[in-house]
Amino acid sequence: MIELNLPDMTCGHCASTVAKTVALVDPAAKVEVDLDSKRVKIQSAEDRQDFAEALTDAGYPPAQ
Repeated sequence: MIELNLPDMTCGHCASTVAKTVALVDPAAKVEVDLDSKRVKIQSAEDRQDFAEALTDAGYPPAQ
């Protein structure tokens, strides 16, 4: 399970964009977006760094 904190995720549109971005990296990934805590949980065999880079490119860089 990959868990990322996305401080720039502030609304439903952001959450939708995050879910779509994860799907671009791995269409089979299971995604849980928690807008209140600004966290996303991803169940995937892909590398955490691949998701971090894609989310950064989409405007939602994970906090370190």
